[in-house]
Amino acid sequence: MAEDLQTLPPDVSWPRGLPVGQVRIARPTDRLDEVVAFYRDGLGLREIGGFRGHAGYDGVLLGLPGASYHLEFIRHLHGSPGAAPSKDNLLVLYLTEPGAFGALAARLESRGHPRVEPENPYWKPIGVTFEDPDGWRVVLVRRAGFDTAT
Repeated sequence: MAEDLQTLPPDVSWPRGLPVGQVRIARPTDRLDEVVAFYRDGLGLREIGGFRGHAGYDGVLLGLPGASYHLEFIRHLHGSPGAAPSKDNLLVLYLTEPGAFGALAARLESRGHPRVEPENPYWKPIGVTFEDPDGWRVVLVRRAGFDTAT
């Protein structure tokens, strides 16, 4: 399959059956312990790996059980600015279990993370928005997903 990707015309960016085994979303932070506590202890993501002192970086990988995608938070020895560039940078979690929405929102609030007003009003009727310690936003949505046919 890799050979097929190399011979594609330049205007084709996503071939059918793209061989992606995992997806990792990584971002820096100067508040690694606080950010990890927000996502691990507040949202309940599982710590699935990490490293210390790798070329001046420390990092923690957090994921959902059985999922092939995860978040990586890194801190560099000499600083890792991680402030969100805007209030529309979102991680959206569509919750499939009926009781999960209220339970997660209550757990985050009990840990000192108040709800914040979403920048985009689209999210207000279907979910609640929180900010992590760096100002990056997480939206908890009261439904299992969105309709990809529209």
